[in-house]
Amino acid sequence: MSAATTQLAREYELVYILRPSVNPSDARKVADRITQIVDNRGAKLTRVDNWGKRKLAYPIKKHTRGHFVLVKLVGGNDVVAELERNLRNLDDVMRWQTIRTEVEHDLGSLEVDPDEVEFKDIEASEEDEQDPTFEERLGMKPRERHEAKADRDSDDSDSDDDSDSDDSDSDDDSDSDDDSDSASKSDSKSESDAEAKDDDAKSEEE
Repeated sequence: MSAATTQLAREYELVYILRPSVNPSDARKVADRITQIVDNRGAKLTRVDNWGKRKLAYPIKKHTRGHFVLVKLVGGNDVVAELERNLRNLDDVMRWQTIRTEVEHDLGSLEVDPDEVEFKDIEASEEDEQDPTFEERLGMKPRERHEAKADRDSDDSDSDDDSDSDDSDSDDDSDSDDDSDSASKSDSKSESDAEAKDDDAKSEEE
């Protein structure tokens, strides 16, 4: 009885990045292409993980975010070369990277959980999300025009209030001056009356 043939193959990790506004159907086409290539080359997918939309370390094709997908597979160098050739020709794929691990598997006896190699659908996204500006990250976001206008209106209102208050104070001061003048005139009249009485008294004595 002949021994079973062992077919050892290396494990590879492939990460590819899709445009942030990729259509779900186009993302599915990329996934189907990868699955087809792996099957045709006699390799096996061992894990697929959708990391979702993430911020890029640096802009790629004017995008700051992208959909990240991790694919682990076991196969030969030929399957990796074919995958990269196809990814290069897909417009929805912005960037990809393949890493060969030190792990080896026997393709003949390798068992794979179907749930682990299922490509999840990507949610539709119309526009790329805007990253916060330098001022916004520091909490120094410039105020909107309507906010600045509201502040100016508030300042103008405060100035009017201060002006009214000054006018009121001026009126009070004027009233106070009038009262002071009246009191002074009254005192002068009283003194004149007193002097007149003294003169009359002296005349009678003489």
